[in-house]
Amino acid sequence: MVTITPSVMARNQHDLANLLKKYGEIAKTLHLDVVDGKFAPNRSLYFKFQLSDQFQYNAHLMVKQPEQWIKKYGHLVGLCIVQAGAINDKAKFIFRMNKLGKKVAFALKPEEKISLIQPYLKEIDYLLILTVNPGFYGSRYLKKPLSKIKLAKKINPRVKIIVDGGMNPLTVKDAVKAGAEIVVCGSYLAEAKDIKMAMKKIKKSLKGLD
Repeated sequence: MVTITPSVMARNQHDLANLLKKYGEIAKTLHLDVVDGKFAPNRSLYFKFQLSDQFQYNAHLMVKQPEQWIKKYGHLVGLCIVQAGAINDKAKFIFRMNKLGKKVAFALKPEEKISLIQPYLKEIDYLLILTVNPGFYGSRYLKKPLSKIKLAKKINPRVKIIVDGGMNPLTVKDAVKAGAEIVVCGSYLAEAKDIKMAMKKIKKSLKGLD
């Protein structure tokens, strides 16, 4: 069964509160997009935010120093997904996350290859494949990165695959056919006037695929 997780991008608490209220109608788990303005030319959730206890949260850390963020806010989220390219010593990072009792999750930008994390793939729990260039809602969808899923699963069949970027009722089919188990949906849901109908359309498009 494929899980559809709405993503949250917010410049301030007001934006965050509005999205949390909206997503309360369709989800129990949310995907927080944290962007520091350095890793990508945008800022999101890079302030002292307050979360609702109505949801569980995963956080995708598009930041230059993810371990500092994890020390500060890691206790607020279930899963901390870090950009593989932002971690210099991946073995040490995996050890620290295991010590904290947290699952290990790496993310790859569209241009990054599986070889970047290949020596560590058997030790991680989740792999996020970005199908847009990171940092903004509504960036152009890129199908090619989905080919990494097959390569990752060949090395570690147990790794859970998350696909994030440009997901809507058409593109979500590509992700699921390629092997995604969790699909993150951003602008399609965030900008929907009828969010329940938007989610229904995504789930309907997946009938027979998952």
